[in-house]
Amino acid sequence: MNDYCAAIDFGTNTARLLIAVRSSAGITPVHVERKVVRLGGGFTDEHGLSVEAWERGLACLHRFSTVISSYGVRQVRASATSAVRDAVNGGAFVDTVFLETGIKLAVIDGDTEAGLTLKGVLSGLDTADGSLVVLDVGGGSTEVTLSSHGAPDFVKSMPIGVVRLTEGFRTVVDMTDRVRSVIDMLEKDLVTAGIAISGNSELVGTAGTATTIAAIKLEMDDYDYRKVTNFTVSREEISEIFLRLSRLSPEERLSVKGLEKGREDLIIAGMIIILSVMDRFGFDRLKVSDFGLLEGLALSCAESGESGKLSVK
Repeated sequence: MNDYCAAIDFGTNTARLLIAVRSSAGITPVHVERKVVRLGGGFTDEHGLSVEAWERGLACLHRFSTVISSYGVRQVRASATSAVRDAVNGGAFVDTVFLETGIKLAVIDGDTEAGLTLKGVLSGLDTADGSLVVLDVGGGSTEVTLSSHGAPDFVKSMPIGVVRLTEGFRTVVDMTDRVRSVIDMLEKDLVTAGIAISGNSELVGTAGTATTIAAIKLEMDDYDYRKVTNFTVSREEISEIFLRLSRLSPEERLSVKGLEKGREDLIIAGMIIILSVMDRFGFDRLKVSDFGLLEGLALSCAESGESGKLSVK
């Protein structure tokens, strides 16, 4: 019998699947895939997930279920984040997913998401001994986690994400104003908690915006997470990429090496978040990690040995 475990990070924009072999040293990936689903596309407070997003998400999870079954995996940990937890029809979506695919999505809150993301990020960093600020820019929310020597000291889930900003605000100026107002609240929370971001801290970016910045800088034709993880990009280089993309239409951006289809309209909002955080707290470089929530889920599954409920459909 194999000792595989599987993890699914079902985010507001991107769905990711990892199948790994468990060992005393942790996990070794054997299959990784991702799909830009844009689950938060067309989201409304009144109706929640749109019909089109629901169908895209369900089709993706049918695919993931088939892959998981083909590997004979019996231990699965799957999470849903901002879009599902904020949607009035989120519970119905979770129930439908389980009935049709056998995948049991756990809807996690921002603090849990940040803790698991930190676990995943740390597993891939080349240096993880000092103070870190982990910035996880998602589709519906952005998590900021301060850690020292591997332990979280402060966690904040902010109500800004690339889908939410892109669909909710018309211009770069409007998006920037919104991001700055949310960072104002973050700064106040840090003061209240008596925590200051050290000048010696390293800023680590995870999730699609950060990895896309690295892929563009590396001019990747084919995405390679091994080259992206631990790649460092300066604030000046990020600004140059931002200005370059800002001058192009979303369709024209698809010709830029490293920019994945499905992110062409969202990348501007994500870069506004990253640049705003860097400017507010004085970071002059960003270390990129492809590792994050997905790997954190897999590691927690491997450590606990918990069995998810995945039927063979």
